[in-house]
Amino acid sequence: MELLERSSIDPNICHGKPTIRGLRYTVEMLLELLSSGMTHEEILDDYEDLAEADILAALAYAARLTRVKRIQPTAA
Repeated sequence: MELLERSSIDPNICHGKPTIRGLRYTVEMLLELLSSGMTHEEILDDYEDLAEADILAALAYAARLTRVKRIQPTAA
């Protein structure tokens, strides 16, 4: 299974936020845990339903969102 296939959006789960494998773990939550300094191992210990590939999928999803052709500054 490719990493991006592990994430999905369903309007009936977590208010349509991107989740991992249809579980109630949002990409946003995983990114917040990582940015708070938690290691992959700590996350996996706390959330037994998750796998290493799920954490990598959240990172891949975030990387995909940052792909832009250019950033246009707004007028002040």
